[in-house]
Amino acid sequence: MTKKNETDPRPARKRALRGAVRELKLSDEELEVLLRRRGRSDWCEARKSGIHARGLFATQAIPKGTRVIEYVGPIVSKAQAQRRATSQERRAKEGGGGAVYIFDLNRKHDVDGNVPYNTARLANHSCDPVCETEISKGRIHLVALRNIKRGEEITYDYNFDLDSWEEHPCKCGARGCVGYIVGETHRPALKKAIRTRKKEKRS
Repeated sequence: MTKKNETDPRPARKRALRGAVRELKLSDEELEVLLRRRGRSDWCEARKSGIHARGLFATQAIPKGTRVIEYVGPIVSKAQAQRRATSQERRAKEGGGGAVYIFDLNRKHDVDGNVPYNTARLANHSCDPVCETEISKGRIHLVALRNIKRGEEITYDYNFDLDSWEEHPCKCGARGCVGYIVGETHRPALKKAIRTRKKEKRS
């Protein structure tokens, strides 16, 4: 399941493509050094989460609009991303955890965040998130939707579609939680699917 961003306007996609091309020209060693530096953040740190495994938590008060952390990893083609996502999902199912970190970048490329220096990969999904994703100049950031208090968990909407929704239960605990990790725009259809599934079980 690929994480997506729905607020990526056309000019931003063009800048993202130029950024992707520049990164693809770097050697593996140069790229890792660059991404390790960009993946650091003084705004948050990893801790045990009540939502799922480990999560990210604010180390200080974060003002609305702040770029909290960058989601980093090698930029790969859509075909490569599909192969990697399939492999990651298979390993996740075998290990009993969620570990698919492919993020939709633009029409031609994705970011594979399945690297240890991508701390942002630990940010959990919430149906009432404190952050949103922003793509600008080929880079993906988690941006504060509101003022965030020190100690609050850093969450965002993974924006999953309805494919295999039953395999992705949500434990965010938000008042409006729909029970599954599905993007906000897909939730009306999810509620309909849940009602249909319940009717099928009763019949």
